[in-house]
Amino acid sequence: MYRESLRALLKFTTRIPVGGPADFDAFARHSYLYPVAGWVIGGIAALLVLPLRPGPLAAAIALTAAIFISGFHHLDGLLDFGDAAMVQGDRERRIAVLSDHAVGAGGFGLGMVVTLLSFAALSEAPSVAAVILAGEVSAKLALSWITVMGKPFREGIHSQLYAKAKPWFPAASLFLFLPIIFLIGGGAVVAPFAMLITRFLFLQASHRLFGGVNGDVAGATHEVTRALVMAALMLL
Repeated sequence: MYRESLRALLKFTTRIPVGGPADFDAFARHSYLYPVAGWVIGGIAALLVLPLRPGPLAAAIALTAAIFISGFHHLDGLLDFGDAAMVQGDRERRIAVLSDHAVGAGGFGLGMVVTLLSFAALSEAPSVAAVILAGEVSAKLALSWITVMGKPFREGIHSQLYAKAKPWFPAASLFLFLPIIFLIGGGAVVAPFAMLITRFLFLQASHRLFGGVNGDVAGATHEVTRALVMAALMLL
């Protein structure tokens, strides 16, 4: 059971070749496994930079790897959210822009700010590998939590995940996150708090702007969580 769920998780959250078509329902019924994808993606990015000295080059490689392995899905959500949040108009107009594939000034601006913050945090990290791993696992924890708590405003992938989610999923996903604290040290305890703040802000903003959550909002939450967790680790 879990083998197919994990394969489906990696199929829908990464570009890693895991065989033929996967059962989306197997993924949806176990979306609390999201942090596992964070361990895989962050782990690959970390391994790529382990031989390198900390600094801008290692930071660029780690961040590029994490975004690329994810298939740019969450970054796309961030850009869409940025465009929709900047729209002057009613809720219907914002939702229409959220669904538009074109990238405007709002999306470009938000994407640039979040990417620069992520890169700056990694550039200052004494261990780029540890920080990208913590950021990626934390971002997937945020995805798991917003899947349970983010009431959808329309049909889509997020609404299907939301329909299958159970109240105990956040606790299960937090359990899968906890090893990061033992792996990189006590400073990692800031990660869940940064994730909670980000999730709260995005839930409030998305309900005000769109009347609920969709996949783009979840993707934006993922990208901002990663950036804020990595920045928080460097500030502490």
